[in-house]
Amino acid sequence: MSNDIGIDLGTANTLVYVGNQGIVLNEPSVVAVEKSTGKVLAVGAAAKEMTGRTPGGIAAIRPLKDGVIADFEISEKMIANFIRRVVKHKYLMKPRVVISVPSGITEVEKRAVRDSAENAGAREVYLLAEPMAAAIGVGVQVDQPSGTMIIDIGGGTSEIAVIALNGIVNDISIRVAGDELNDAIIMYLKKNYNLLIGELTAEDIKIKIGSAFQLEKELSMEVRGRDLVAGVPKNLMLSSVQVREAMSETVDIIVEAVRQALERTPPELASDILERGIILTGGGALLRGMDKKLREDTNLPVNVADDPLTCVVRGTGTVLENLAQYSKVLEKSRKS
Repeated sequence: MSNDIGIDLGTANTLVYVGNQGIVLNEPSVVAVEKSTGKVLAVGAAAKEMTGRTPGGIAAIRPLKDGVIADFEISEKMIANFIRRVVKHKYLMKPRVVISVPSGITEVEKRAVRDSAENAGAREVYLLAEPMAAAIGVGVQVDQPSGTMIIDIGGGTSEIAVIALNGIVNDISIRVAGDELNDAIIMYLKKNYNLLIGELTAEDIKIKIGSAFQLEKELSMEVRGRDLVAGVPKNLMLSSVQVREAMSETVDIIVEAVRQALERTPPELASDILERGIILTGGGALLRGMDKKLREDTNLPVNVADDPLTCVVRGTGTVLENLAQYSKVLEKSRKS
């Protein structure tokens, strides 16, 4: 008996699904380490709270960048920590693991994910492309000949894919997503108001008042940061109009990628998409008006998935529980 697990290894958050239990863990992909010894002090939410606040001897590291492993050693420690937390019985067989990866990932990056999981205690590792996982998590019958377009906007990558007959017919994976939206807000405030804010504050602004399309009732919030000229803490009232302006270029890059994906889609599948619409998943789907923005620019129906943050991990879970049925969509790895 082994607890098989599905992992959505995200740039911003990692979610873990355990067979027959559902989603058991949802933590930020952050690790706090002691610089001098490399000792892991905290993983997940506790480490994220330290971001931007650590003393000189401690670093809060995000081991994944743009959806792929940037720091191999720390990623391994993070995955091992998460697996340990969810697999309680040590004496049982090691778990089989299904991990979702961006569709535009290279062979070297795939190997890094695979090795990390194996070293962290996985018996067998299966890789599943993120858009495919999202489609399965939403409940799309991926083995049908009719096409479905999935847009999965995460923290590090935006994945746009057309899926039919257990395969990805065409996909565009761009490394522009939630993190870049945060960066755009930081740059905007720096440039226009000489106000320096941290990553966590930028994310907070995005979640509370960020939007991709004009709102019926515009929002505002007070932002605290450091005045770059005087060097002292400073407050600023920020409106959703300003935040939208700050993020507009980044949002446009994502919309442009969707347009390119549509241009590459075979005409038979394009008519299916016109009929079924586009499904929006991932954290970026929660940005106010993202669906309206895409609808306006593509003239296609756009539907936000239920609970878009967990679509990918739910997909890995569905695949785990029906491995034989979904064998065509997985990439198997054994130690060579």
